[in-house]
Amino acid sequence: MQISSSIHISIAGSVLMALQKKKRGPAAQWRAPWKLHRVIQGHQGWVRTVDVDPSNEWFATGATDRMIKIWDLASGALRVTLVGHTHNVRAVRVHPQLKYLFSVGEDNMVKCWDLEANKVIRHYHGHVGGVYCLDVHPTEHLLFTGSRDTTVRMWDIRTRECVHVLSGHTHTVQSVRSQSSAPEVISGSTDATVRLWDIRTAGRSYRTLTHHEKGIRSISIHNDEFSTCATDCVKVWKSPDADFPRDMAPHKGAILNCSSVRDDGLFVTGSDDGKLYLYDWESGQQFQEIHSPPQPGSLECENGIFDVTFDHSGTRIITAECDKTIKLYREDETATRRP
Repeated sequence: MQISSSIHISIAGSVLMALQKKKRGPAAQWRAPWKLHRVIQGHQGWVRTVDVDPSNEWFATGATDRMIKIWDLASGALRVTLVGHTHNVRAVRVHPQLKYLFSVGEDNMVKCWDLEANKVIRHYHGHVGGVYCLDVHPTEHLLFTGSRDTTVRMWDIRTRECVHVLSGHTHTVQSVRSQSSAPEVISGSTDATVRLWDIRTAGRSYRTLTHHEKGIRSISIHNDEFSTCATDCVKVWKSPDADFPRDMAPHKGAILNCSSVRDDGLFVTGSDDGKLYLYDWESGQQFQEIHSPPQPGSLECENGIFDVTFDHSGTRIITAECDKTIKLYREDETATRRP
């Protein structure tokens, strides 16, 4: 009888340890710290958005000065300035195959720029509120835009026709992401919900996630998972049905505005108080916090980070910031792992 009890206790203990280990998740791999590499100036307003071209030779930024600027990635030199929006530019996206750049703004406009002629060749009309976000389908000729009018619109890039109006959110759509596998479209709104859309069936929302208490400001996709970055926390979900959510290590203080993830699982977020938080995706553990220095002449309150992305080599982090600058960060090559 005593032997049987000992066996039961031993089994129970082993199960408990296994559950605790599963709850904690895998241990974070060591990652080198990052440091500021370059500060680029040129915009006359808050820099709201950044995206890198597929060749990894240049990147584009949009700002509240109503301009889009294209910069050389290696030198930081300005290549060209695109003028056409009549209000703040909120998002830009470079097409992965075509020589097109898409931009949206608070003027309700969605524009397609020919990067060989540096001019607008298409307008997509339909939104009745400022357009805050966009993304391009990686394999189909489809464009997705999210607006203050609470809708996500799906456009045929070539014909300029609105294929579907994705309705369901009750407040501004702040982030939209597209991928070739299900869910093909993920949207986040200030109504604190995330919606997964099936674009093959007339744009139906097949799942609504209500786990956040604050508005969703950014969505990032990594392999068969995606993250939702809200002002209260960051959650990671399993595709295609958003099963088994888990939390990243909680941040303290300021509102998170943006996020990006590298192929190897390096995850970064940017906040309203000018801080970058770097995480290991698999373990969810934060391993570094970087405070972006405000530029001379700007106020401490003008130190927010509005957008962040990795270049395609994964060796640089690029941020779009409230102090009217773009900052580039690199890994510290001299850093070594402590024993």
